[in-house]
Amino acid sequence: MKIVLNGEALDVRAETLSELLAEREFSGRVATAVNEEFVPSSLRIAHRLSDGDRVEVVAPMQGG
Repeated sequence: MKIVLNGEALDVRAETLSELLAEREFSGRVATAVNEEFVPSSLRIAHRLSDGDRVEVVAPMQGG
């Protein structure tokens, strides 16, 4: 399936948002959105991806 992840077009095998995070090796706390809609961590396992989805994954940064 083709999606856009953080602005980069990719072919992925993942069928859910949770699977995508594992496939792309995101770890730790991250915020996720699909097609500009926030997806809480508790719903990622059930959130099915579709061809052409735009996914954003953001990790918090520390420092000052």
